[in-house]
Amino acid sequence: MNIPFLGNRHKKSDAPVLPADREGVAELLSECDLLRSQAAREGVRLDDSVTSLEALDQLLPRWRDDAEILPWLGNDAGLYLGTVIVRTVPGAYWGFQPGGQPVVRLASGREFDVVEAGHEWAANGVPELSQLYAEVAEA
Repeated sequence: MNIPFLGNRHKKSDAPVLPADREGVAELLSECDLLRSQAAREGVRLDDSVTSLEALDQLLPRWRDDAEILPWLGNDAGLYLGTVIVRTVPGAYWGFQPGGQPVVRLASGREFDVVEAGHEWAANGVPELSQLYAEVAEA
């Protein structure tokens, strides 16, 4: 519906996240409650470090038997991977694709769809989160 005096209110904005807002976005996307609780049950503490990604890669994938939890866990795994990248790779920050999907943007301009990667990891175990991190950190 296009009503001229209202303007184009329903159009999604592709505006970048301003640096002042990046901390708030990073904090929100780092919650990953489901992944953190699953990891804690297995004795893995997620401290936003590369070693915690390696520990996640070693977990037995019991969630794969639960079709209801699998997509949520994959989403959290991707957001957690993104959190580690944003907190440890210089110049990396959160951005959003036009549809609202969070992505990690690197100082080089490269964009990395961490949520898609998290879903692949949760469903198949490959590529490993620590391997993905290494690839992104080298870019």
